[in-house]
Amino acid sequence: MAALDTWPSLPLADWQATHDTLHMWLQIVGKTRLAQAPMQNHWWQVTLYVTPRGLTTSTMPYGIRAFEVAFDFLGHRLVVQTSDGATRELALRPQTVADFYREYMDCLAGLGIVPKLRPVPTEVEHPIPFLEDRDHASYDPAHAERFFRMLLQADRITKRFQGRFLGKTSPVHFFWGAFDLALTRFSGRRAPAPKATEWSVLRESASHEEISVGFWPGSGAVAEPAFYAYTRPEPSGLGKAPIRPAAAYYSLELADFILPYEKVRASSSPDDLVLEFYQSTYEAGAEGLGWDRAALERPREEWP
Repeated sequence: MAALDTWPSLPLADWQATHDTLHMWLQIVGKTRLAQAPMQNHWWQVTLYVTPRGLTTSTMPYGIRAFEVAFDFLGHRLVVQTSDGATRELALRPQTVADFYREYMDCLAGLGIVPKLRPVPTEVEHPIPFLEDRDHASYDPAHAERFFRMLLQADRITKRFQGRFLGKTSPVHFFWGAFDLALTRFSGRRAPAPKATEWSVLRESASHEEISVGFWPGSGAVAEPAFYAYTRPEPSGLGKAPIRPAAAYYSLELADFILPYEKVRASSSPDDLVLEFYQSTYEAGAEGLGWDRAALERPREEWP
């Protein structure tokens, strides 16, 4: 596969309709995991994971049974498998969110699985209950596959970066609410408690000092695909810290560092560019918060 096929171009404007529909479908499946998986720190039990063909919930308990739901963006199907050997498939095709929701829930019910989930999307500006959503009804297979191939590369590189740290880290995982792939490192120290007016979910997700890196396929304030990095709580002057590569910048609106995906895609060494971005933004945040880097970091000669 040619380099530019490995790193496909996918401007958000080209696939906005499919992006928005797929976001809702991923939320429906993600909320299944939220309903079934036991609580973990920082809400890690709700995320999805990149596979060789798409995204999966991984194994979820249902009583003494278990099941998994996976998006296959190469075969364009949703696959549900259970621990008693049953498999059901739904075709990924243009259809409304309301129809997808009904078809998906009927599929689970046919397997004896009836999750109790709140059928309303989260982390979107104008949430439409799933059963009422007939606005989002697009699915372009070519765009879905490009989205997956972008995630595949981001997942691979971010896991390389994960191996450089000896302290506590999250898995490399996909958040269906914010629609991004993320990795988080921790110092081990508590973060200031969120304000009473802030989203209650933050009490768990932002409970400790963290430096996060990851990838957005394009949404919200960052309209195009981009790698990102942030430090929370953000130390004073972080936005003015010298970071690499030159194509990266600090977004005042997001309080995040941004590296445009197209700059990575056009590079002769995309992996090195992303790793340089991750490393320099991590160092800026860790120095700003006074992390014990000698204790937390793997020696450079041992980096994977």
